[in-house]
Amino acid sequence: MTVCSHMLAGFSLGYHQRHKLLQTLESTPTIASILELEPRQLAADKIKVLALDFDGVLASHGSALPLPEAILWLQSCQELFGEERIFILSNKPTDERSRWFAETFPAIRFIAGVRKKPYPDGLETVARLAGVSPAAVLMVDDRLLTGCLAALNAGARPCYIRHPFVSYRHRPLAELFFQLLRGAERVFIRLACRF
Repeated sequence: MTVCSHMLAGFSLGYHQRHKLLQTLESTPTIASILELEPRQLAADKIKVLALDFDGVLASHGSALPLPEAILWLQSCQELFGEERIFILSNKPTDERSRWFAETFPAIRFIAGVRKKPYPDGLETVARLAGVSPAAVLMVDDRLLTGCLAALNAGARPCYIRHPFVSYRHRPLAELFFQLLRGAERVFIRLACRF
């Protein structure tokens, strides 16, 4: 699937889920990063499984490894949920990232070989591997029309990260592109809900 057709799928599927996406956007105005997600509160909210995007959520775009503060957060999640209930669902699951997780958090699995977000395939796989219903899975993503939309399409719960990790020093053009894309998604959802 080409990048263009993938983006068109996001906007098309996003239009159908526009009201739920707007609820997601408006219900998480204070969740700036994963560091504000308290694992005990997630468990209290009946979340049993975490599906995490990588770029923007665990590190800046294109980074090979999670940030140190994201690693500490993952450790606290591991203690509460167990590594086997944490998954990485990234549209860019690089070999370097996979190797790092295999060495550092060996039971955290990358989901690959499925259609990319916003399609529900990855989250359906997460739920099946974890042995839970999709409603018990929280998809944490910095994009409305990829991860959050995939969660809605799969019947999982979306968590929108409003201020993702970025590094303009390392990848200025890529970070600018994705910042503009995130803004365009928010505008699209707000405008689409008027129709």
